[in-house]
Amino acid sequence: MNYREAEAYINDTPRFTKKNTLENTRMVLAAMGHPERGMKLIHVAGSNGKGSVCAYLSSILTTAGKQTGLFISPHLVDINERFQLNQQMVSNELFLEAFEAVMDIVHRLLKEQLGDFAHPTFFELLFLMGIWIFDKSGMEYVVLETGLGGRFDATNVIEKPMVSVITSISLEHTEYLGDTYEQIAGEKAGIIKEGCPVVYDGTRADVESVILKKAARMHAKAYAIRPDMYKILMNTQKTIDFSMDTGYYLPMDVSISSVAEYQIMNAMEAVTAARIMDIGLTQEDIHNGMERMHWEGRMETILPGVILDGAHNDSGVEEFVKTARRFQKDGKVTLLFSCVKEKDYEGMIRTICENLELSGVVVTQIESDRLIPADELAQIFRKYTRQEVTAIASIPDALDAALAKKGDGILFCVGSLYLAGSLKNIIRSREHA
Repeated sequence: MNYREAEAYINDTPRFTKKNTLENTRMVLAAMGHPERGMKLIHVAGSNGKGSVCAYLSSILTTAGKQTGLFISPHLVDINERFQLNQQMVSNELFLEAFEAVMDIVHRLLKEQLGDFAHPTFFELLFLMGIWIFDKSGMEYVVLETGLGGRFDATNVIEKPMVSVITSISLEHTEYLGDTYEQIAGEKAGIIKEGCPVVYDGTRADVESVILKKAARMHAKAYAIRPDMYKILMNTQKTIDFSMDTGYYLPMDVSISSVAEYQIMNAMEAVTAARIMDIGLTQEDIHNGMERMHWEGRMETILPGVILDGAHNDSGVEEFVKTARRFQKDGKVTLLFSCVKEKDYEGMIRTICENLELSGVVVTQIESDRLIPADELAQIFRKYTRQEVTAIASIPDALDAALAKKGDGILFCVGSLYLAGSLKNIIRSREHA
């Protein structure tokens, strides 16, 4: 089997399997010799910002000279993005080697018919491959991002992380996680382990209450991060400088390479988690790691005047418009939008239209069974804006139309990480054509 065949097999996996219990994943790890038990793990869950927190922590640790693995979800373009070694995506060769090693174990366990063992799901398989890769590559520290939820997420088989982080929570995936903030918080808080500290977004009192109750039951020290703990010193079109004073450690000034103010909370959670680990990180390590972090698809400039943001739920869009408003002062704003069907896409559209003065809107649809037809999205936009709304099913054609509408203004591409990945792939292909 070659790399492309392995990738195709993984992508087809959800079609013939179902989500399994954590014991299923533990059985594979046991057959691997439980390599995760020898790693220093950082576990991150949440609805918004968990990928950014993971990226900040990985950057800090790598900058400090630590051998650091990073497991993230989802990927934007290449599936290899999910596995990073010292900030570098793994090679196709290592990806294939990991796939074959894990599948050898899976096939053996299936043949032995041990208990209720079943073929791993798409995400379970990738997580197991990640653990194999990090072990094979000698990674001392490993930062793990959950996939969906926390309590029953495959990554939650880890037993004793150095620190857990729970980022801001939104009403998303309600069919799986519950339809209230408290229920979703309960699922995310499932990553809190006995005696292991947890850093969390303390913005919402209802969410905080759930997290603190779980932390108390697990004898885990909890560190809240709140918006009143920072002060912006300077906000340019490329960076944000801010001071943070959490009360847990001495105040410090931080600079991040981002235009999005929502990244400040993510940055503070990462800095606090890094300090909690107490592994000899210096302020210089933290400063340099934060400045060097680059996270694709989060207020990322992909072409001159074209900004990509992975905001994909209500709260993510609310944060997006706060940043986008600043750009309105400098010129017209055009929007390219798509979304997946399980999101509150009408609420997202309403928030955008009520808070931004758009000069034009183009809507498209992702290539997935989760798509919302472009025409349907366009109809909703027309309820909330008087500006012209153009519906184009093809993402490449939609991008071209949006670029034409943009003129010398700003084009924001928002609504789905699937859209973000597709656009990056299109631009990459055109650059190499």
